[in-house]
Amino acid sequence: MNLCDYNDIRELLGRHGFHFSKSMGQNFLIDPQVPRDIAAASQADEGCGVLEIGPGIGPLTAELARRAGKVVSVELDKSLLPVLAETMAPYPNVEIVPGDVMKLDLNALAAEKFQGLRPIVCANLPYNITTPVLTKLVETPCFETVTVLIQREVARRLCAPQGSSDGGSFSLFLQYYMDTELLFDVPPEKFLPAPKVTSSVIRCVRRQRPAVEVADEAWFFKVVRGAFLLRRKTLSNSLASALGMGKEPIQAAIAACGFPPSVRGEQLTLADFARLAEALRGQ
Repeated sequence: MNLCDYNDIRELLGRHGFHFSKSMGQNFLIDPQVPRDIAAASQADEGCGVLEIGPGIGPLTAELARRAGKVVSVELDKSLLPVLAETMAPYPNVEIVPGDVMKLDLNALAAEKFQGLRPIVCANLPYNITTPVLTKLVETPCFETVTVLIQREVARRLCAPQGSSDGGSFSLFLQYYMDTELLFDVPPEKFLPAPKVTSSVIRCVRRQRPAVEVADEAWFFKVVRGAFLLRRKTLSNSLASALGMGKEPIQAAIAACGFPPSVRGEQLTLADFARLAEALRGQ
């Protein structure tokens, strides 16, 4: 069975009585080159244990299984479990875990399933859970790399150069912990059903230490998020609203860092924010 062939997919899904769920953001790949390219981009090898999220009917799972020591795929849609039992039968190193990835203890899962293996992540993520899933993966330190297919607009934002208008608080959060790289695009016609937007693959590699040194991470990220709260406003106005501080001490901190009074949050790099957060801690 070709897991990327339109007719084979239709026959398989029809036989199992499966119907696509819009709420789950299900879009299955129908070009075999795409899962091959994604799996290759993950750099999975026999020493890796790969966590996959939302395997669908398993075309990427199969490609990962051919490369990795073990693949654990978390699937929320119970109606896909019998489909995966059939399609993944040829791959003894694949384990399907039913459940919601947002409710699982991923550190414990990796420790249990990937003993002696290097944990990484590779997935075709549903668009509607991209940010919370990436946040959870970043906050699960055992995963060295995260390679995901996501909406192109989001991918470009997450990989945007620091200090550019394309970035945002989440891209800075991600880049604080990970090196991000935009790899390649996947057009809508490569999916069933076809989404309305183009997708892109990004690869994130965990840094040995965060991109910048900060005294208080919680405060640092509060400042970063606050800087983008009122995106069209100046940095001082946005921070005043977010931090509940008067404008004068914020303006004084901005000036102390050498930034112009009219500066906006999107113009700052992680290093800039580290300096600003420290200056604001003293106010």
